[in-house]
Amino acid sequence: MNLKEAKAITGGLSSPSKMPGYAYNLPAWQCITGVKLQAVAGSVCAGCYAMKGRYRFKNVKDALNRRLNSLKHPQWIPAMTLLVTHYSKKVPFFRWHDSGDLQSVTHLANIMKVAKATPAVQHWLPTREAQLMKLINPAAIPQNLIIRMSSHMIGQAPVKFWPWTSTVSTEGKTCPAQDQGNQCRDCRACWDRSVSNVTYPLH
Repeated sequence: MNLKEAKAITGGLSSPSKMPGYAYNLPAWQCITGVKLQAVAGSVCAGCYAMKGRYRFKNVKDALNRRLNSLKHPQWIPAMTLLVTHYSKKVPFFRWHDSGDLQSVTHLANIMKVAKATPAVQHWLPTREAQLMKLINPAAIPQNLIIRMSSHMIGQAPVKFWPWTSTVSTEGKTCPAQDQGNQCRDCRACWDRSVSNVTYPLH
């Protein structure tokens, strides 16, 4: 398999300007939990950035839908492994789902297989799919993959059932991006297992 074939199978990677490296995104309108939270006032998803702006362009929607449809392709794991390996050589940090979220236990299991196959890369996966996360043991997750369970509501405390979390607050933050051009720069807290919770400012 070559890069062109891997991109055709998976829909290719994304390159968010905020992130130090590459990412993989899915349509936010297909989030299992997030799409319900979009109608809930005070939820983090109520003002979802991935439902506005360029995400509404037809070419972007088509690309996101291609990635969603690719998840069931029998060669998705080796194709993603090839892409992550190739595009993370210079910056070995990868983000799953700068838009969208986990679709199933199988989807999560496949991401874990990609992480295991790319041990030199640090993977970060934020999710709101609590019901899926309650089905797995944190000890089974590859050491180079951190899954952060995100609280649903603005100002809500971190969840108790999962060791790595993220929250959104109007009163404080640990994420420095807002003060440095909306970029991670040299911060890698989201990928760091020693950081139990990352607090993002409401924006």
